[in-house]
Amino acid sequence: MLHCEDPVPEPAPPPSLAPPQGATDGGRIAIISASVGAGHDGAAAGLAARLAAQGFQVDRYDFLDLLPAGAGRLLCGAYHRMLTWAPEGYQRLYAATDRASRPGAVWRALFRAAEPRTLRALAPDTRAVVSTYPGAGQVLGALRRRGLLTVPALTYLTDFSVHALWVAPGIDAHLAVHPVPAAQAHARGAAAVTVAGPVTDPRFTPPAPGQRAAARRRFALPAHTPLALLVAGSWGVGAVRRTAAEIRRTGAAVPVVVCGRNQSLAEQLRRDGVEHAFGWVDDMPGLMHACDVLVQNAGGLTSLEAFAAGLPVLSYRCIPGHGHTNAAALEEAGLAPWIRDPDDLGPVLAELLDGPRGRTQRVTGLALHRRAPGPVPVIAARTDRRPSPIAPPDRPAPKRLRGRRRGPLTAVAVTATVCLGVAAPLAHAYNETPARFTAVAHYLDGAAR
Repeated sequence: MLHCEDPVPEPAPPPSLAPPQGATDGGRIAIISASVGAGHDGAAAGLAARLAAQGFQVDRYDFLDLLPAGAGRLLCGAYHRMLTWAPEGYQRLYAATDRASRPGAVWRALFRAAEPRTLRALAPDTRAVVSTYPGAGQVLGALRRRGLLTVPALTYLTDFSVHALWVAPGIDAHLAVHPVPAAQAHARGAAAVTVAGPVTDPRFTPPAPGQRAAARRRFALPAHTPLALLVAGSWGVGAVRRTAAEIRRTGAAVPVVVCGRNQSLAEQLRRDGVEHAFGWVDDMPGLMHACDVLVQNAGGLTSLEAFAAGLPVLSYRCIPGHGHTNAAALEEAGLAPWIRDPDDLGPVLAELLDGPRGRTQRVTGLALHRRAPGPVPVIAARTDRRPSPIAPPDRPAPKRLRGRRRGPLTAVAVTATVCLGVAAPLAHAYNETPARFTAVAHYLDGAAR
C-alpha cells in the first residue's frame, strides 16, 4: 500500500558507462530514458555506448524511478493495460494530449513531482543531460526555464512521429532520426531541431555470406522458404494472432513471430498452428539475418534495427496512437508502406520479397543509417563545461520544490496513475470505453482546468 506521507527514497546510484581504456575524457553526460516497453531504453543504450566510445562518462537513469512513491511503475502498468484491454481509450487519450498546447493538469503534476529527484540524481560534474523519453524532456525543460538546471538539456526523438509531449520549452536542442520527424518537431516549435540519424546496436548489419543459412539453422527455421518476421514490441501487444494468420493465408511467406515478454501470446500462437513463435529473443540481429521482411505494428526501435539489417519493412494492423502516427511518418519517408486493407497484404509482401520495391526499400533503409553522423557530435558540441548541473546554493529552489509539498505531489501522482490503471479495464469490461475515455482525455488535455 502506498501512503502519501511515506518518505521518498533517494534514487539508486545510476549505472555508469566508462570510456574505454585510452579514450579521451570528454566529461560526464546523463541520459534519462524510461522502461516503458524497450524502445526508449534501447535508444539510450545505443547512445550511451557511442558516447562512451568517444571518451564520455555516461550515467543512465530511468524516468519511472524519478517519479515519487512508485508512481512511475503504476503509470507504466496503466499504459500497458490501456494498450492491451482498451486500445480505443488509448487512441483517444493519445489524440487529446497531442492536440493540447501544453500538458494537462495531471501530467504537469506528475512532471513537477519528478523535478526534485531529477536534480538530486545528477552528478555534480554532469555537463549535459539527454532525454530519450517525452516525460523526462518535459521535466528537464521546466528545470532549464527556471534556472534550476544549468547545463544543456537535449531531447533525442526516438519515434518517427512527434507527439506534442516530445517538444518541451526550455530544451536546448531536439535531435531527430530523419527529416520527417524533424519537420514535425519544427512545426511544433521545438528549439534547434537537428537531423542526427538513428542509433542502433552495431550488430544490426546486413548478413554476410553464409550468415542467413547459419541463422536459420540456429533458430530451426526452414532453409529456403520466404520468412516474414512479425514483431509486436517487448510487450507483445496488438492484433498479433490475426496478423500471423493473415500472413499465412497470403502464401507469400511463413510468419516468424516474436512476442517479447508475452509468453502466453507465444503459446496461443503455437496452438493456432504458428510453428515459429518466440518469446523474448536476445539475438534479434541473428533472427533478422534469418528473415526476408519485417512486419511491424508500432514503428519503434525494431524498425530502425531492421533498416540497419537490410530488411524491407511494412506496417500492418498498427496499435493505436503512436503506432498509427509512426506508420504514417514511415510511409511519408518512403521507408515502409502502411497496409490498411488486408487484401493488399499479399501483393505488398510479394513486392518486398522479390520485386524492385523491396530492393529500393533496402537501399533507403541502409542510407538512413549512413547519411547522418548520429547524435554524438551534436551532443558533444553542446557539452557545457560548467562544474554543476544544479543551480548554486545561494539561489534557493522555489518553495514549490521543497519537502513540504512532496506529499501533495505524491498524492496527485499516485491518484492519477491509479485512476488510469483502474479506469481502462473497467471501461472496457462494461463496453463503455468511448464515453468514459472522452471525459478522461478531456481532463488530461487540460480542458477541465
